[in-house]
Amino acid sequence: MKLALRALPLLVIAAIAVAIWQDIWNRPEPMGIDYHTYLAAARVGLEQGWFHIYDQARVDVQQKLLVPDQTAQPFLSPPTDAWLVAPLNLLPYLTSYWVWVVFTLGAYVLALAWASTGTGLSRWLLVAAAVAPWWLLHGVRVGQVVPLVAAGMAIAWRLLREDRDVAAGLVLTVVLLKPNIAFMVPLVLLIAGRYRTFLAFSAVAAAVAVVALLTLGFAGISDYINQLRGPLPPGADSLTLERALGAGAGVAFVARILVVVATIASAFRLRSSPGMVIAAGILGSLLTSPYLHASDLCVLIVAAWIVWQERPSIAWRVGLTVGWVLASAYVQYGGIGFLNPRVLDPRLDQWPLLELVFLAGMVAAAWSAGRVRPADKVVSAT
Repeated sequence: MKLALRALPLLVIAAIAVAIWQDIWNRPEPMGIDYHTYLAAARVGLEQGWFHIYDQARVDVQQKLLVPDQTAQPFLSPPTDAWLVAPLNLLPYLTSYWVWVVFTLGAYVLALAWASTGTGLSRWLLVAAAVAPWWLLHGVRVGQVVPLVAAGMAIAWRLLREDRDVAAGLVLTVVLLKPNIAFMVPLVLLIAGRYRTFLAFSAVAAAVAVVALLTLGFAGISDYINQLRGPLPPGADSLTLERALGAGAGVAFVARILVVVATIASAFRLRSSPGMVIAAGILGSLLTSPYLHASDLCVLIVAAWIVWQERPSIAWRVGLTVGWVLASAYVQYGGIGFLNPRVLDPRLDQWPLLELVFLAGMVAAAWSAGRVRPADKVVSAT
């Protein structure tokens, strides 16, 4: 028995290492396809004026100039994404892409390492486990901003644990890079009584809105809004609640209202545990968003990673471990013999159902919040 316990960390390390290796090996998507869209929009802004960055014909031309053999796609991201990558236009494209990869993956890894409640080996095991789900390296490879948003969630959690509420609010402005995946987080923190966090976030968001108005003008902002209201790109609704439920717009609307109510109620009841509040906000955002892609689930990884540390009970850890396996390359690519991907791997459009189960667990935790100790006394994760 003692020998088995001593071998357990080695088995965990091996499982995580193999999952990451499989994830790297099985990467079919085009390299940098989202990054080169950000960069093309930035180039339009720098060379032709920022009010043109939602002129898709101009963006399409720049994408073809950057990577002639790669598919061009509409730039439908907030202007913050183009602003963020604009300095990388000074570098050759391939060099700038790898700088971006190192920046996004490095920020994610270092943020989780800094925010973890664990120490020593357990800290790095948790970080490695949070890299293993296939969504993370998928997001990094296509050059998404989502790893930065996920990193911000982790950093904000630590700052809130230390009652550095204003700093947490400033960090949470990474939500402005991709609002649809975490827009409820500042709101639920307000519900949880973190007023200074919400005000700091709101102040920066207002400043960004002013800068956007000055650089894009009313015409540019109108173009952006009109394109968001148009038909979604193919596959953009594959992770939405209506696709998972197989329901019409009316049923999906009611379901979203219930999700919002459950999220807000849970945040209020769990207000002594900032990490649980952030996790609830992430779940609420994902379940109510009208469009998502696989890489957007990077923030779901961080939500589970936070809950693992804030709620070290057997029930939570068994459930989160099952979710980790389902999200890993083991199942996604049929990595080991006794896991049949056709049986265990939920299709991408079924993941919102698992998110609903996760949210139900949050509601259950909120219901028994009086018997749960505050997050400040959370034990180190093992």
